[in-house]
Amino acid sequence: MQFKHPELLYALFLLVIPILIHLFQLRRFQKVEFTNVKFLKAVKLQTRKSSQIKKWLTLLTRMLLLACAIIAFAQPFIPKTENFNELQETVIYLDNSFSMEAQGRNGSLLNEAIQDLINSLPEDENISVFTNDNVFTKTSIKAIKNDLINLSFSNNQINYDAVILKGKQMFSKNTNAEKNLVLVSDFQQGTEALDIEKDSIVDISLVQPKSNLVANVSIDSVYVANTNAETLDLNVKLSNYGEPVESISISLYNNDVLLAKNSVNIENEAEATFTIANNTELNGKLIIEDAGLQYDNVLYFNIGKKPKIRVLAINDKSSDNFLKRIYTNDEFEFNSYNIKALNFNLINDQNLVVLNELESISSALVSALNAFKKDGGSILTIPSNNISLNTYNQLFNVINLSRFDDGIYSTKRVTSINYDHPLLLNSFYTKVTNFQYPRVNSSFRFLSNTGGVLSYDDGSIFLQGKNGSYAFASAINGDNSNFQNSPLIVPVLYNIGLQSHELPKLFYTIGRPNSIAIKTELGQDDILSLHAKGGSVIPPQKTYSKSVVLETKEYPENDGIYTIKNDDENLQNISFNYSREESNINYLNINSLNNIKTETSLSKTINAIKSNANVNALWKWFVIFALVFLILEVLILKYLK
Repeated sequence: MQFKHPELLYALFLLVIPILIHLFQLRRFQKVEFTNVKFLKAVKLQTRKSSQIKKWLTLLTRMLLLACAIIAFAQPFIPKTENFNELQETVIYLDNSFSMEAQGRNGSLLNEAIQDLINSLPEDENISVFTNDNVFTKTSIKAIKNDLINLSFSNNQINYDAVILKGKQMFSKNTNAEKNLVLVSDFQQGTEALDIEKDSIVDISLVQPKSNLVANVSIDSVYVANTNAETLDLNVKLSNYGEPVESISISLYNNDVLLAKNSVNIENEAEATFTIANNTELNGKLIIEDAGLQYDNVLYFNIGKKPKIRVLAINDKSSDNFLKRIYTNDEFEFNSYNIKALNFNLINDQNLVVLNELESISSALVSALNAFKKDGGSILTIPSNNISLNTYNQLFNVINLSRFDDGIYSTKRVTSINYDHPLLLNSFYTKVTNFQYPRVNSSFRFLSNTGGVLSYDDGSIFLQGKNGSYAFASAINGDNSNFQNSPLIVPVLYNIGLQSHELPKLFYTIGRPNSIAIKTELGQDDILSLHAKGGSVIPPQKTYSKSVVLETKEYPENDGIYTIKNDDENLQNISFNYSREESNINYLNINSLNNIKTETSLSKTINAIKSNANVNALWKWFVIFALVFLILEVLILKYLK
C-alpha cells in the first residue's frame, strides 16, 4: 500500500493524546458513608470493574477513529501494475505524410489515429503532440481538438531517427517522471532499415495502424516523346504498387477543359500516350481514377508557346545558304552578318551563334562570345581551311572545348554516330550502321576524343559538343566536304539550334532543389513571385542581365499550376507536383523489433500507458471505518453499563 500524501501520517503521533488522558485521569472518587458497609463494598467493586472495561473500549474506538481519519486524508492506494509511476509524461508523434491517406476501418489511417487520441484521453490531461509540420507542446486535448480534426496531409516526411530525437527533446528534465514516446505511423517500406534501440529513460512504443489497400496506382511523370511540325506526343508514366489493375482511366485536361481520355492495364509500370497539336499553350492536368492514395492521382504540367529561336550566323567568305535552309522562319529567327559588318551588341540577344568558317577570331569577339556563353547561349564553330590556330584555341579554352592540334590531315570519312550523345538522343528511330558516309578532304585533329557526336573512320572526332558548345573539325563547304549534302546535316544542325533554347521543364517536384531560369530583365527593386489560387510565395532568386533564376525547394508547399509575376505582369506558368516517394504501400514489419512495444491501435497503447498510473484508491474505506468506530463509540457510551 502507498500513500498520495504520506507526510500526513505524522499526525498519527496525535494518538498519544487520548492515551495520556486515559492514563492520567484527574477525576477523584468522593467518599460516602453508609450503615451497611458490607453491601457498599460489593457494589463498589462491581462498578469499578465495569467502568474500566468501558473506558478501554472507548479509548480503543477513539484511537481507531482518529487513525482512520488521518489515513484517509493521506489517501492510501494500491498500484495496479508493478512499474507504477504516479508522474507520467506522454509525447505522441502523428505521421501525417501522404501514405497515411490509406483507408483503414474508419476512414484514413491518420483519421483513425486522431479519433483514438481524442476518445482515449481526458480533455484536460497534459500531453504533447507533434506531426511532420506541427508541434503542440504541453497542452490538452481540449485545447488542440480542432487542430487535430483539421490536420492536413504533408509532403514532408521526417525520418524516424529525427522523429525519436525530436520527441525526446519535448520531455521535461524531471528524472522522477515516467516518459512515454508513442510513434503512430504506417512505417512505410523505405530505403533505410528501421532500427530503434531501447532507451532506459524514455519508453518508446510504436503504433502501426493497418490499411485495407491492396493496390495503389500513381502518375509518376509526363514527357514529350515525339514532335513534328504539327503534333507532339505526350507520354504518361504510371506505376502500380500492389496487385495488378485492369483498365485504369487517364484524363488529360487543359485548365478545366477535358481534351482526351485513355486507359491502360498495369501490373508494375505502364505508359499512356496523348497526341496534341504542336506549339500549343497547355496548362495541363492529368487525372487517374484510383481507389488508393489520392495525392498521386493528379499531375500538373505546362507546355508554353515556343518563341522563335534566334540564330546568328557570322560569316567571312563562305556561303551560309545551307544554314538558311535548316533554320527556317517557322521555328527560327535567322540573321546573317559578315564579320566586318557585325555589331557585337547583337550577340547577347541570340540563342545560337554560328561562326561560319572564319579565318581568325579576334580577342574582342572571344570576349563577347564568352559573355554570351555565360548567359546561357550556344555556340557552333565551323573552321575554315586556313585558320589562325591560336585564335581558335583561345576560343575553345573559353567555351570549354578540346583544342585543335597542329597540322591538317588528309581525306577521311565520317562513319560513326554517337546515338547516346544528348544532341542526338531520340533523334533516330533505329541505329543506322550502313549509310552514305560523308567525306572531308582536309581536317584538323582535336587533342581529346571526349564529347564526340560524329567521328571519322579512324576514331578521331569530326564534331564535338558539350554543354551548348559545338565545333567541327573541318570546313564543310562544298570544296572540302560533301557533308552539306548528307542526310546527317539536318538532324545535327537542327538539334543544335533546337537545344540552344532551353525550354522550361514540364513540371518541378516540391521538396527537391530546383533552379528555374526565367528570361526577363528586372528593374533595380523588382522581384519575381509565384501566384496560385491558394496564395503567393516569393522564392529565393538570382538576377542576371537577361534572366532571373528562381531557387525552390520547400516552397511552394502545395502542388498546382503557378503564375510567375513581376508585379502585375504575368511572365509564364510553371507547375509543381508532390514527390511520389509516399506512393509505395509496402510496410515494415515492426513486430520484429526487439524490446520495443508495438500495437495496431493508438487507443490500446494509451490505455496501457494509463494503466501504469491507475490505482485502487482506499481512502473511502478508511472514511467508512472511521464512521463505524464513531458509531461504536456512541453505542459503547450509551448502552455499555
